[in-house]
Amino acid sequence: MLGKIIRDFMFIWATVDPIGSLALFAGLTATLTRDERRRVARRATTYAAIILVVAVFTGQFILDAMGVHLLSLKLAGGIILFLFSLQMLFGNLESAAASDDPDRDIAIFPLAVPSIAGPGTIMAVIVLTDNDVYTIPQQMETAAVLLFVLLLTYGLFLASEAILRVIGRQGASILVRVMGILLAALSVELVMDALAIPPWATLPKP
Repeated sequence: MLGKIIRDFMFIWATVDPIGSLALFAGLTATLTRDERRRVARRATTYAAIILVVAVFTGQFILDAMGVHLLSLKLAGGIILFLFSLQMLFGNLESAAASDDPDRDIAIFPLAVPSIAGPGTIMAVIVLTDNDVYTIPQQMETAAVLLFVLLLTYGLFLASEAILRVIGRQGASILVRVMGILLAALSVELVMDALAIPPWATLPKP
């Protein structure tokens, strides 16, 4: 159980990417007051929690109704997570903030979706709560880990000004890329698991 908790935490932490979301949050709310920043942080994490909890408890039923096998989801999820990790490694997390539409709620877009509850995170939580693999208590444990990561994300948002003052934007950028490397490794393992390839297997010599 402890091993699964650690694995779930690392997987969800990497896909949610609180550090990358922190940098985006700081950039988007730089001109807001302290109270406004708190409201945006609370709404963004609440919206993301609703989306991801719904994915945990209904995602696989929807896939079953559509006739999508979980192994197909694992393979597709691994590929998407790998592409997401490349975005973390080489992309610009603040590019989504380019729009100046005054009617847009930044708590919904881009903070809640796709920064916190992106497609990679949604697929990750569905895979980690596979009904055919994990028991109800294990699925509840994964949901608890998810909510804990979102709570940490909310705490980072509240402390964004102080944290970025210490580590700087360059430090945040480095941490984002380290998490991108970790997520790339996790996504490769997910693909190998879907293809039933042991992670320690070696290719035959020609």
